[in-house]
Amino acid sequence: MNKLYIGNVSAEASEEDLESIFKQWKIPHSGPFLVKTGYAFVDCPDEKAAMRAIDVLSGKVELHGKVLEVEHSVPKRQRSCKLQIRNIPPHMQWEVLDGMLAQYGAVESCEQVNTDTETAVVNVRYAARDHARLAMEKLNGSMMENYALKVSYIPDETATSEGPPAGGRRGFNARGPPRSGSPGLGARPKVQSDIPLRVLVPTQFVGAIIGKEGATIRNITKQTHSKIDIHRKENAGAAEKPITIHSTPEGCSNACRTIMDIMQKEAVDTKFTEEIPLKILAHNNFVGRLIGKEGRNLKKIEQDTGTKITISPLQDLTLYNPERTITVKGSIEACSRAEEEVMKKIRESYESDMAAMNLQSNLIPGLNLNALGLFPSGAPGMGPSMANVPPPGAHGGCSYGGQPESETVHLFIPALAVGAIIGKQGQHIKQLSHFAGASIKIAPAEGMDAKQRMVIIVGPPEAQFKAQCRIFGKLKEENFFGPKEEVKLEAHIKVPSFAAGRVIGKGGKTVNELQNLTCAEVVVPRDQTPDENDQVIVKISGHFFACQLAQRKIQEILAQVRRQQQQQPKPPSGAQPPTPRRK
Repeated sequence: MNKLYIGNVSAEASEEDLESIFKQWKIPHSGPFLVKTGYAFVDCPDEKAAMRAIDVLSGKVELHGKVLEVEHSVPKRQRSCKLQIRNIPPHMQWEVLDGMLAQYGAVESCEQVNTDTETAVVNVRYAARDHARLAMEKLNGSMMENYALKVSYIPDETATSEGPPAGGRRGFNARGPPRSGSPGLGARPKVQSDIPLRVLVPTQFVGAIIGKEGATIRNITKQTHSKIDIHRKENAGAAEKPITIHSTPEGCSNACRTIMDIMQKEAVDTKFTEEIPLKILAHNNFVGRLIGKEGRNLKKIEQDTGTKITISPLQDLTLYNPERTITVKGSIEACSRAEEEVMKKIRESYESDMAAMNLQSNLIPGLNLNALGLFPSGAPGMGPSMANVPPPGAHGGCSYGGQPESETVHLFIPALAVGAIIGKQGQHIKQLSHFAGASIKIAPAEGMDAKQRMVIIVGPPEAQFKAQCRIFGKLKEENFFGPKEEVKLEAHIKVPSFAAGRVIGKGGKTVNELQNLTCAEVVVPRDQTPDENDQVIVKISGHFFACQLAQRKIQEILAQVRRQQQQQPKPPSGAQPPTPRRK
């Protein structure tokens, strides 16, 4: 999409004239201008240069008395279903844009294009050529909030001579979670789901940041295209208050810089002489990757920005406050650059973890990952990305009353880690139990030299996930596993003896498939004697997600067995059902 069509070219115009205009506006081009009567073509080195030429020149620059029109050069065979819409009002909401586009047909996709302009640009694919052509005719040149929309075709490499089928009613096809925010914020919609920037500010500066009747904070919000929440009622009497900034990375940084400037001015006016560092709050899940191996990432940020950065200790964390404080000292300019680098690392970690969580949400049924509390509650991305996760009890492991059944899991941890899990005066295990909504107990040691201890966890699938996740994480935080070593634990669940064969499968087929799917080791010992409840043990070993996936899959198998039992006619009174032999 780097070839441009230049229309409304004067008959007097030459290749040198066009080259001079591109040079004047500092727009690179990768080949000569092909000048025809009334129009011309030129290649740009990349899409960014092509977009700049369109934004800067089209409808704005005259050549020999004629205003040039610049757009993507699209061969007729590729003028199909894809349009580019430019000059969209910067504050237009996605819902409004979606509704406008849907008037002309079924929209398959709508993606924002990064540009340097104040207005927004989107690439739209309609389900049929007729829909795209109608949208082109109706929208091109139409006024929206005093902005004239500009619509042009862009190459559709998938176009065929007949075009794709129209299919479906007018409107948007189901293409993932709905977007939020405004397309004019300077980044693609997915960036709007990014993790917010959270900072701590001294309480005495909160009034200056808000301003008289909220004028200052409104001005910051408008200038930086951000949503800013000042949590004044949190921690009454505390010396510092948290501020949450929702925007694109650039918007967050601009808002943060403005807040630092306001605090500095207020300090001068009130003769406050102490240094005012920038304090960033970050979830503990991301801090290790920010620090990097042997502190290399943090050291590089310090060197590149000329700042001094410290991070609050792990001991300050609780289950209800999983955030660490990153304190940055230096000039406002240096702190601003450091904030950009710190948040870049944190966002990368967040996106990586969210990708893994989204994958698991599809693979592990019966879990509401949105409610797990594994990520900051202020992260807007958690909402839509998890919107389609089935609620607890939607699959295996549920009772027919609709509520999730309680499960019992025995998780084995290093004996030396028991104190860390219990905490001082049992506070940690109490908080963990309350957080997860599960009963959590440590079984007595089986002998003086026992190297492992059994944690008994009782609760529904979501509680199991939360409790086990925190235990895995605690063992990593407390260095019971090496820095390069993945935490792998063994979990035991009990299944009815008559269902063990279903877990194993014919010739071990099911258990082998389980291991291949989950990457966990799953073992049903053959020479077990059923306990007093006629149950046998299934052993599961692996990292956290592997263990969870294996547990859920086994619960699915058990749920199928229970359903089949309920559908079978009951045997006559006094008769005993045959017990299937385990393979």
